Amino acid sequence: MKLARKLIGAVAIGVTATLALAGCGGSTPESASNGEETIDVTFGYIGDFNGTSLLAVAEQEGIWEKHGLNVTESVFTNGPLQIQALGTGDLDFGYIGPGAMWLPASGQAKVVAINTLGQADRVVAQPGIESIEELRGKTVAVPEGTSGDMILTLALESAGMTKEDVELVPMEPATIVSALASGQVDGAGFWYPALATVKEQVPGLVELAQNTDFEDQVSFPTAFVAGNDVVANEPEKVDRVLAALREAMQYRSDNMEDTIAATAAMLGLEPAQVEADANNVQVLSVEELDSLTEDGTINTWLSGMNDYFISAEKLPEPVDPSEYYTGDLFTGAGQ
Repeated sequence: MKLARKLIGAVAIGVTATLALAGCGGSTPESASNGEETIDVTFGYIGDFNGTSLLAVAEQEGIWEKHGLNVTESVFTNGPLQIQALGTGDLDFGYIGPGAMWLPASGQAKVVAINTLGQADRVVAQPGIESIEELRGKTVAVPEGTSGDMILTLALESAGMTKEDVELVPMEPATIVSALASGQVDGAGFWYPALATVKEQVPGLVELAQNTDFEDQVSFPTAFVAGNDVVANEPEKVDRVLAALREAMQYRSDNMEDTIAATAAMLGLEPAQVEADANNVQVLSVEELDSLTEDGTINTWLSGMNDYFISAEKLPEPVDPSEYYTGDLFTGAGQ
């Protein structure tokens, strides 16, 4: 299978999302094993366990080929950039964390599959800052529109504060790592595994808030998204991709150690690093996702997130999850 990956941090810029793909190899298959014509797919991901593991499994286990898919993959640093690329047609599918869920809710893409429940987000601060309240008036970095933004907003609200009470500094994830390590900012809304790198350089880094602090208030689902035009006009492509993701999900649930190894190989990391990242993830099986879709639990998660996004001024009003979560397509791909 032809495979293309950009280096971590080399992202699409602007609405046109220039995807300079490198590292191609192999030949494009002419047909699937069942004789069907092979479909080309462009797929974005983030270089962590949540965003990479299913793609790594699908590559390693030949699942893409089995379903007649020739997948070109490109790595991004966040979800909003992938939503831009979906909108311009530079991507067919992508991966987003919970902080970017307001973008499909606002009509800019469709959520075609829930992936995991994220538990890797933190509000952190330099040594000596012991509470959210002590961030008042201090510089706090955040990648806007991401789960780091989300955890920061929730943490500030829990302390009776808003972003107006801190000196907010929008930053790209790679910049936050260096800014925290060098002491250029007092705190950040950020996530693992990148925080592990920061902790090596700032051993006394303080964790002030995490996802589990707010689990009674809101869930943190990660998801796979597709362009609106892809969902509307290319049903065969969507069905095959979802069938492949479902098969990869089953493999991940049954073979976590092998999944970690495959993810590490794809990212060029040590398995121990990926294992530590995976420990901040609640993996959901295909059976669980089908059940949670059919009984309305996932819609409840998404509705709860809509409420948060309204309070954070990302959405003007509630949006019914059925308008952007295509759960019927996900469960239908397993039939």
